[in-house]
Amino acid sequence: MKRALLGVLLLAQLGGCATVRTLDANKPGAPVVYAGTRLDLYVMNGGCCPADRFGAEAPTYPGLDLPGSALLDTVLLPLSLLTALGVGFNATGGL
Repeated sequence: MKRALLGVLLLAQLGGCATVRTLDANKPGAPVVYAGTRLDLYVMNGGCCPADRFGAEAPTYPGLDLPGSALLDTVLLPLSLLTALGVGFNATGGL
């Protein structure tokens, strides 16, 4: 029962997770490395218009989102560094 509740809470968190929101923002010039963590901190420090700066709206409760975003940003750090350096991947699937 506890695992099911934890799973539901984690899925609900991902819907509002700043990192997930910034992954598909596709805004030119937006931060890529630790973008979700930076978005949370930006809003917590009174930043105006996060959509203009990050290409994504901030979560409703950035203080609660911050630890999860920091963890996910850390896991995705190698990919975000490659993206920031301009390395692209053209993956295809199928036979």
